[in-house]
Amino acid sequence: MNRSELIAGVAQKAGIPRNQAEKVLDALGDVVTEAVHKGDKVSLTGLLSIERVMRAPRTGRNPQTGEPLSIPAGYSVRLSCGSRLKAAARGDLRTLS
Repeated sequence: MNRSELIAGVAQKAGIPRNQAEKVLDALGDVVTEAVHKGDKVSLTGLLSIERVMRAPRTGRNPQTGEPLSIPAGYSVRLSCGSRLKAAARGDLRTLS
């Protein structure tokens, strides 16, 4: 599903015009991005959770030369699936309602 299909689906489920659904998805993206930037965890119960995590420094290898190199510590994003999303992946339609 791409962005325009998602917007159409949200508009249909919510019974709102496409332009309003697009504004809602844009606002959701902005709010989630700002929260992750601040280090807050975003939880949509049953669906997913998103959080910023710290990666430890580690040693890697240059793929061309094979020589070791130091990869500094940094931030990454962790996504965790909620129970409804896991049920959808299993094909268990009873828990999706």
